[in-house]
Amino acid sequence: MTTAPTSKDDSSAQATPADAPFDPLAFPKDLLDAQRREATLYAELHAHQAPLPWSREPHEGWAGDPDQKRRGRPSTDGWSKDQADTYDKLWEDLRKATAAVQSHTWWDRCESEGIKGAALVAARMALTHADGAIPLQQADVETAA
Repeated sequence: MTTAPTSKDDSSAQATPADAPFDPLAFPKDLLDAQRREATLYAELHAHQAPLPWSREPHEGWAGDPDQKRRGRPSTDGWSKDQADTYDKLWEDLRKATAAVQSHTWWDRCESEGIKGAALVAARMALTHADGAIPLQQADVETAA
């Protein structure tokens, strides 16, 4: 059986992933998933908190002081047990999701490949906007509307 000869110098051959230079923005799927979970939990936490009273605990509030440009706060009965429990659970889940993103092995790989300092910061920031890392984009909202 005869096989066609191959040449490593063949310029028409495409580079394999092993031959390609390291791309710090080629985030692995599990990191994108972790970032999407973090962003989703962040949004859920803030959506849950937005309608809640300003104080978690009952408080009599205080009057504003226009001379010091200090706004007053109305009295409140605070949060219900269910509201507080939901907030605490979301906050704990968000802390865990953030830790999963921040301690992902991808960042160690980046550093071992020479991505450090401002370049590493830029890669971490790019993750927050990467396709698949955010739960909903403006185009998604416009399409749904």
